[in-house]
Amino acid sequence: MGAAEELEETAIRYAREAVELDKQGKREIAVVAYQRAIENLLKLIHVHPSYNLNKIYIQRVNVYKTRIKALEGIWYEGSSHDEQPRTIRAAEGKDKTFENLVLKSPMNVTWKDVVGLKDAKRAVKESIIYPSLRPDLFPLGWPRGILLFGPPGCGKTLLAAAVAAEIKATFISVDAASIMSKWLGEAERNVANLFHSARKAAAANSPSIIFIDELDSLMGVHHTEVGGETRVRNQFLKEMDGIIDKKNKIRVYVIGATNKPWTLDLPFIRRYQKRIYVPPPNYTARLRMFKLFTMHLKLSRSVDLRRLGRMTEGFSGSDVLDICQSAQLKVNRELFESGLANDKRSQPRALTTRDFLEVLGERKPSIAPDALVLYTKWFNTYKAL
Repeated sequence: MGAAEELEETAIRYAREAVELDKQGKREIAVVAYQRAIENLLKLIHVHPSYNLNKIYIQRVNVYKTRIKALEGIWYEGSSHDEQPRTIRAAEGKDKTFENLVLKSPMNVTWKDVVGLKDAKRAVKESIIYPSLRPDLFPLGWPRGILLFGPPGCGKTLLAAAVAAEIKATFISVDAASIMSKWLGEAERNVANLFHSARKAAAANSPSIIFIDELDSLMGVHHTEVGGETRVRNQFLKEMDGIIDKKNKIRVYVIGATNKPWTLDLPFIRRYQKRIYVPPPNYTARLRMFKLFTMHLKLSRSVDLRRLGRMTEGFSGSDVLDICQSAQLKVNRELFESGLANDKRSQPRALTTRDFLEVLGERKPSIAPDALVLYTKWFNTYKAL
């Protein structure tokens, strides 16, 4: 057994031990086991940085870290010893019906919360919302596969959640780790179960949306196939063909989101009849975001949001939110360092334009200009609005 395989097997053993101890309510020992699983996964990633499953292992590390925090009482107190997060149960394959991934109310998101993205919203409305309202007007069927691509932090997940809320759909959110992880085994069966859960919900007269984040992890071009990836990809193609059949009136939609559309395999690109670019916000959208994010902040009259909107060309929506948060953190820090925060009546001073400018002076957009060229090139090649 090579070093990679040995580290992998050790991590799996500790992870299974941790989950079992967790279920038994043995929190302190479970934390130790989770930590050892994390250590071995991180070693594996460090020793083999180009390993195909590293992205999944990073996700697994984050899941275990989250559980450790919960067990140590950082996030909540008084939870039962038998409580186990849904993410852990999904990761370890204890519930293969994917019911634990179903969100009846995906997020507290409305259509109005999606700022900008005029073309993307129009395409999604035409593909999902209108057929849900009047299926009789679509004798040739309608698109069931929707691909959202673009830089991170520009609203792909928000858009999917908003449309699910708009049509009151059952929302099943998955990622590569939910399906491809070696902890699960027989990953192609998990794909079948995933689509079965969606069809079951749709049969009960409720539209279903399967949202797949980081789609490239599942459907990207691989030079080597490991862990049953070939079988999984073939199963996914089979399930997608059953969903997008024009004769099939079932209301199941598959929305995929990716930051790297150029890595997707051609057979999967064809299954997504709508391929929608979700770009960084333009000036108008950034201005609306600044107004939205500062709505509950105390601003001085000198704050010029239009100026901030102009200065943030190339920033993503998440970047704009981070700027507003950082500015608020700045005035909060001043209050704490002054010693006045102990008085519950004391409040931070109003934010000024200078506060925002200082934050901007220490921050660059998270989207590289070269990446935008790649997105535009791919969109011009494969666009389908």
